[in-house]
Amino acid sequence: MTRPQADSLARVAREVVACQRCPRLRVWCRHVAKEKVRRFQDQAYWGRPVPGFGEARARLLIVGLAPAAHGGNRTGRVFTGDRSGDFLFAALHRAGFASQATSVARDDGLRLIDCYVAAAARCAPPANKPLPTEMARCREYLSREWDLLEDLRAVLVLGKLAQDALLVMLREKARVPPRKGFAFGHGVVHDLGEGLKVFASYHPSQQNTFTGKLKPADLDAVLAAVNRHLGRTPPGGRKR
Repeated sequence: MTRPQADSLARVAREVVACQRCPRLRVWCRHVAKEKVRRFQDQAYWGRPVPGFGEARARLLIVGLAPAAHGGNRTGRVFTGDRSGDFLFAALHRAGFASQATSVARDDGLRLIDCYVAAAARCAPPANKPLPTEMARCREYLSREWDLLEDLRAVLVLGKLAQDALLVMLREKARVPPRKGFAFGHGVVHDLGEGLKVFASYHPSQQNTFTGKLKPADLDAVLAAVNRHLGRTPPGGRKR
């Protein structure tokens, strides 16, 4: 009798990369990987679904919406190789959650510290808008990562759509009341009980960062609140 294989973050990652559940997204990702853009013409694109990454003992989970067409879909690592990632990882480094301030390639030496980063949808969608049915097909992966990250005490959602996806997943697990309201706003914190909190930030998209809707100090403030909740001392030696 064959014993069932125990789940693991590595197994989830392999299944994400091999996933073919959403034909529209797979066609789009392959198209982008073939056509490319001029500035990346000499690079081989990943062109497949993008897994989460980080520490298995992480106490902080960061949830974004989806990989960027010429970011994660090119590099194979979420929030890597695009302006959103530049903004996010610089902030994570300042807060002590990342070993370096840049994230440009899968083999660039970046390590996450007490942190795991994932996306609600694992394929780059056309116009950055995955369909509700595509989000639903992808939800299993975030759900399994949630179960495997047994030390979680904080979740940082990047944007309202990421928060909505997280809440749908948590309601399926009966982790939050079905009708409980969760307003979204930058800096808003929701207490899920049992020492677990959800922290919200505007998404670090160029639309938000170039217009000043999200400034470095704004994301720093949210991450400082996360550090206080976790009892961590960020670089510099003082709790902020």
